[in-house]
Amino acid sequence: MEEKKRKVKLKAIRLLKKDKLFSAVFSRATIVFILILLQLWLISISFGWLLGEYRVFFQIFEAVITVASVLYLVNSRMDTTSKITWLVMIMLAPLLGSLFLLYTKQDLGYRTLRRRLKEVILNSSNLLKQDEEVVQELSTQHSTAYNLVEYLRRSDNKFPVYKGTSVTYLPTGESFFAKMKEEMLKAKQFIFLEYFIIDEGLMWGEILAILKQKASEGVEIRVLYDGMNELSRLSFDYTERLGKLGIQARAFAPITPFLSTYYNYRDHRKILVIDGQVAFNGGANLADEYINEIERFGHWKDAGVLLKGPAVDSFTVLFLQMWTSMGSDESLAPYIGLSQPVNKADGYVIPYGDSPLDRDNVGENVYIDMLNHAREYVHIMTPYLILSSELEHAIRFAAERGVDVKLMMPGIPDKKIPYALAKTYYKILMESGVEIYEYTPGFNHSKVFVADGVKAVVGTINLDYRSLYHHFECATYLYRSPAVAAVEADFQQTLLLCHRVTPDELSQLPILMKLTGVFAKVVAPLL
Repeated sequence: MEEKKRKVKLKAIRLLKKDKLFSAVFSRATIVFILILLQLWLISISFGWLLGEYRVFFQIFEAVITVASVLYLVNSRMDTTSKITWLVMIMLAPLLGSLFLLYTKQDLGYRTLRRRLKEVILNSSNLLKQDEEVVQELSTQHSTAYNLVEYLRRSDNKFPVYKGTSVTYLPTGESFFAKMKEEMLKAKQFIFLEYFIIDEGLMWGEILAILKQKASEGVEIRVLYDGMNELSRLSFDYTERLGKLGIQARAFAPITPFLSTYYNYRDHRKILVIDGQVAFNGGANLADEYINEIERFGHWKDAGVLLKGPAVDSFTVLFLQMWTSMGSDESLAPYIGLSQPVNKADGYVIPYGDSPLDRDNVGENVYIDMLNHAREYVHIMTPYLILSSELEHAIRFAAERGVDVKLMMPGIPDKKIPYALAKTYYKILMESGVEIYEYTPGFNHSKVFVADGVKAVVGTINLDYRSLYHHFECATYLYRSPAVAAVEADFQQTLLLCHRVTPDELSQLPILMKLTGVFAKVVAPLL
């Protein structure tokens, strides 16, 4: 009976399955890889010929461009760690390092996206209305949250702070999945999904079955996923396949066979919006490992939030901005302002996004703000630890001020090099008083900050350079919401399954892991 039920749930997904052998040989990934290799080969051949014919001129050119690169780095707004990485690269390979720096800073491949997204944000930022009475209320409380609100209101999106929004904390991928299905089945008008990863399996199969059913009922369905999926998990024509089921779909920044820094900027957001009334945000993608339907790296620990009320508008706008940046113009207004304040929903909620296409590191600044204003504790869950000098200083300074700083990492990593790199930060953090724990049962994928029993952030933003500088991200900031206590309770409950790292353990790490971490740290901002 159970097997029959599972087959029914997976019926829709089977319609979209690919022939694995065919896709491996003739897939877009294979074609893109071959064409990029061909471009690299042609560039190397041309470079070798020019170097042989005009060696003196190349030496002069090398000296000029190296000096220019160093002057640029010294005067740039780049964080200190990134500057050091680039200087090391230029020292080891002056010409190639300088040209690579120039290449990455020219915004090749995504100038059009930057211009398009800026235009979309400009045209839609006025849709998010700020209740000035709420801001005034925070101001009179002399709350540090008020100062953060003022900062977020200066961003391009002018993210508002909301009251009257209920928040349910979801401490596992399984609970997240169950609530998603429950709320999607209630949809009457539209369902918007934006996810970094979508993978064929039980989780996506059940969601797809609901989407197909709702589409047949006249509900508007939109699915946006990162274009990297076309290289790793889905076919290049997956959007068309979904279209045949009545589901509008787009891939963000599809991979093309041309060298471009465009590939570096991925849509790492996880957003589900239903009828403008309900929104989900958190770490879980739409793949079976996130709900422990399959085992990858032991038990998978994740977390998220369910919002009901006016704060849903911010996630609706974030989704539609990304959606329209990949397609035609449309009015966003009909999808905004559809929810009413929830009675007895205490506290303040600020959904916000972060973009690599501006100069404002919103995700990192929110984390630093929480660390700098903490008085009693800051408890952190993160799967990765690749810190900028600013964020490392904020974590250490909080601990050195007597704040109880606890950092929870995976016990079983998903990537060996970033895990070895994370270990290089352990010693200096522990010397400052930071307590570091590893989730013994498996992989902790949660992205959570909670401080002093009054503030919390739950979202998609890891403590690494990719999340903080290179990806499109989003999160939910909570202040004096009842859900903050649930976040802290989950941290304490998960802590019981963790092992505290000691200095002796660090000294006994395998020499290969130590060396991997040391060398990886040199290029940490590029990982």
